[in-house]
Amino acid sequence: MDFPDRAAEMLSALSFVKYDEVAITRILKVFCHFGIKQTFFYTAWCMETYPHLVEAILKYGHEIAAHGYLHEGANHETRERQAYWLDKQVDIFKRMTGAGPRVWRAPLYDALKDSLELLAERGFTYDASLVGDDVPYVLNTRKGEIIALPLYWAMDGWPHYIHSLDFQYTMTIKSPDEDIAVFDSEFDAMYKLGGLLVTVWHPFVFGRLARLDRVADWIGQLIDKGKVWFATVEEIAAHVKDCRDDGSWQPQIENMPYYEGRIAEWEPKQEMAGN
Repeated sequence: MDFPDRAAEMLSALSFVKYDEVAITRILKVFCHFGIKQTFFYTAWCMETYPHLVEAILKYGHEIAAHGYLHEGANHETRERQAYWLDKQVDIFKRMTGAGPRVWRAPLYDALKDSLELLAERGFTYDASLVGDDVPYVLNTRKGEIIALPLYWAMDGWPHYIHSLDFQYTMTIKSPDEDIAVFDSEFDAMYKLGGLLVTVWHPFVFGRLARLDRVADWIGQLIDKGKVWFATVEEIAAHVKDCRDDGSWQPQIENMPYYEGRIAEWEPKQEMAGN
């Protein structure tokens, strides 16, 4: 929701994200080639605006998960406004997919203390926004349980590639090999020690020809390595529940919220008179 007053006029920025229409079709072909299913985190506004892409994703058996209405960051919203945007998303999901969403990723990973309770109230059971472990873990809220499927910025293609003056992101652009080297190092450690690798690839970012071609090579390498499971977020979360229920594994359990407010003893420093 950046630049709301000018967004419709910013042609270069719009063409940047409109590349999704090219990229998603290309990405679906790659996933189909390898026979893997993945989760697409979709803003509800985009679902309404580009229903043909929603249909294509569902046609190939992939999962669509909630990602805000217009990529609004919760850190800038009240509890009431968060609830409003969540309700709007749920209504659109029900209308377009036949069921409410159960998986959510906070836009910009901006989840607030209230966010998880609001999700639980609306029937969400999984979150993919937080960074508190290397494997799935459980968050107990006052409104119900949420399973967290963690990630962190190193596994997001955005900081590796995005250079846009309109978006006010000007990172040094990496080659596809450099990007995959970061992901591959994370994978190697998790393969050795155990972990969940959640990659975040925005279609209009990594769906460019050279980048997606390198990603396809990497997917093939991981499959050839063996003992690697590609799955949707919901499939992973369901597996976590099954393992917990049969006693084969006990996830970390965290009670929400972590803290109710500021530390009582803390007092802001006061400016000294005359300074």
